[in-house]
Amino acid sequence: MTDLELIFTMLGEASTTEIAKNKNAKGFIENHKAAKAGGSVAGKARKDLEQKSGKKIVSKENFKQLSENVIPKNLE
Repeated sequence: MTDLELIFTMLGEASTTEIAKNKNAKGFIENHKAAKAGGSVAGKARKDLEQKSGKKIVSKENFKQLSENVIPKNLE
């Protein structure tokens, strides 16, 4: 996961939390709606950056592949 992927993931999570708190969401259905809205905030921001930078944000990298390249085997 790249830095930008992590940032947009965090934006979605923080947006979801803020929306749920402000709407005093209770139960699955209300929290599900907050999660969809929070994901929408992050998705729109990601698409806007992709359009303005001309570069895709989502990569094929994942943490496991990155950690194998960064963490020495004897420290795992």
